[in-house]
Amino acid sequence: MLKKHNEFFKSLMRLNDLLFISLAWWLAYALRFYTNLFGKPESYVFRHYVIAWLLILPVWAAVFELLEYYRPRRLSTYRREIVDLMKCSLLALLIFLAMLFLIREIVLSRVVVVLFWFCTLIFLNFSHIALREGLRFLRYRGFNLRHSVVVGTGAQARRLLQKLKAYRHLGYNIVGVFLVDETKREPGENDFNAINDLGALLMLVRSGKVDGIFITLPLDQSSYLHEIQQWFGDEPIDLHFVPDLGNLATLRGNVEEFDGMQIISLQESPQYGWNFLLKRSMDLLIGGATLCFFLPVMAMIAIVIKLTSSGPVLYRQERMGLDGEPFEMLKFRTMVNDAERLTGPIWSAEDDPRVTNFGRWLRRSSLDELPQLINVLRGDMSLVGPRPERPPLIKEFRKSIPKYMLRQKVKAGMTGWAQVNGWRGNTSLEQRIEHDIDYIEHWSLGRDLKILALTLTRGFLHRNVGKA
Repeated sequence: MLKKHNEFFKSLMRLNDLLFISLAWWLAYALRFYTNLFGKPESYVFRHYVIAWLLILPVWAAVFELLEYYRPRRLSTYRREIVDLMKCSLLALLIFLAMLFLIREIVLSRVVVVLFWFCTLIFLNFSHIALREGLRFLRYRGFNLRHSVVVGTGAQARRLLQKLKAYRHLGYNIVGVFLVDETKREPGENDFNAINDLGALLMLVRSGKVDGIFITLPLDQSSYLHEIQQWFGDEPIDLHFVPDLGNLATLRGNVEEFDGMQIISLQESPQYGWNFLLKRSMDLLIGGATLCFFLPVMAMIAIVIKLTSSGPVLYRQERMGLDGEPFEMLKFRTMVNDAERLTGPIWSAEDDPRVTNFGRWLRRSSLDELPQLINVLRGDMSLVGPRPERPPLIKEFRKSIPKYMLRQKVKAGMTGWAQVNGWRGNTSLEQRIEHDIDYIEHWSLGRDLKILALTLTRGFLHRNVGKA
């Protein structure tokens, strides 16, 4: 019955997508040739657009099937589905354009093709959201449920049970919990339909009333996993393993598949693939525009530095960036020339005598950081990220501060989550690292834009600015 339901919903989504893909094509056609929104319509052959439409439907359907877009997404997120949709649509578009290149007799308006692709993304996204919200509504009402059993140790099984009950829209009805270690049972755990012996569990599974089983174990009891799999033999049910990684998963852990092997990433940078492209594009666009805007200010600062103290205008300092690679960071010089000749690499203190009068003002206003826009355009840094430190200081910090080096999993930034929250300069390193790790864990392009906005409103004028 469950398989029939899955096939029904897959067929429903396929039909939905073909309808909205058709609507997107003919809407793009109408907007180009029946309106003046994109200039005066050129001459065209209607038959070519009919043939193109008949090519589009099987291409999009085949790509979506090939990339398994219609797989069950009960535990997936909207964001993941949108990313998958963009990948499928882009591949389908490239195949369609390749076919048009080979079939030279078909001539289409480029405006129609571009409009069609954007309309497809919009229509399919909204229609999928509507379909899934409809499914969630039905699940709240008790329809389209998957009846499942949780098998695992006491504390972890209880946490998983609470989460599955909290997210009722996923449609998981937990019919029982079987604890593999009875000695770990805690007070109150009999309240969640405990299955007391293995025989009762196997009888329930073989009755056909269970669609799937969630197995959740800590790593030190993972030896139970193979034994649990053997309990169910060849029963046609879904088995989901939810490992309790404890403190091992330190940075955006996830699971990938490599030629049939499941690989659990315990820590990984979030800024790769499309994320890297989006972040780099933002750095180039906003960083380039900001540099152009501040060029006159930077020229005036350079003149004042040259007139008020001897030495170079720019201060070049080795810092550690992405994956621990060193780079030369640029700043306007705010200290006397060769300030660290006697002291070596140390943080400057409040009222540091080495800082010039003009340099002190530059630090308070953070204008000494403006040359780092050049580092951003070079690719050494990003607009937003953990602030880079000097290799000798990092060597000391990593000895005493746990997880310090995880900051190097993303590009260093001109500003960051720690800085806009006041953790800059002579402040708690532990708090700064905590904020940096939180930034990496929950990174998004929207959060970068928020940090940039907060930098403008509070970052430049914070009381700790100028002490770094």
